[in-house]
Amino acid sequence: QVQLVESGGGSVQTGGSLRLSCAASGYRNSNYCMAWFRQAAGKEREGVAALFAGGGSTNYADSVKGRFTISRDSTKITVYLQMNSLKPDDTAMYYCAAQAGGCGGIWYQDDWYTYWGQGTQVTVSS
Repeated sequence: QVQLVESGGGSVQTGGSLRLSCAASGYRNSNYCMAWFRQAAGKEREGVAALFAGGGSTNYADSVKGRFTISRDSTKITVYLQMNSLKPDDTAMYYCAAQAGGCGGIWYQDDWYTYWGQGTQVTVSS
């Protein structure tokens, strides 16, 4: 059973940076698509970024390209989301998700993922 634990959320001002971490356990191997989603109050959950832990390929939502970077550590157990140039629109609960296999073209669809963390809040003030 894969378990995911997020950390690193907090409150920052516009233009600031945060780094979220997702510590994974229970993997059988590194062939998992790891993703970050977010859900703002009153809005649907949206895919932010994804990374194939086995190979390192990445995907990003247009809204965060050039500002956010998803990466993994050398053990492939922890996945990070470096968030720079934060905007108030980035305010949301951020969730880590995992699904066995490559990310593919549906990485942004939350119903494709089996495993989820509990979430960490990110608040960006103007």
